[in-house]
Amino acid sequence: MNELGKALLGLGLLLAVIGAGLMLAGRFGLPLGRLPGDFAYRGKNVSFYIPLGTSILISIVLSVLFYLISHLRR
Repeated sequence: MNELGKALLGLGLLLAVIGAGLMLAGRFGLPLGRLPGDFAYRGKNVSFYIPLGTSILISIVLSVLFYLISHLRR
């Protein structure tokens, strides 16, 4: 049970850090969610949004970050 508590606490802290980072990105005017490749459709009764460009950018940044972390742990 102790390990589960630590995992949940770590996940909560990670989510808080990600949330704070997104809030700071908004304050500095970074266009996350409005990049080229982000598709938005608004009709009369329906609207949807596909953040493809933002997802690709976040994927690249996380891949580089995890690569650096794994390289430093060796």
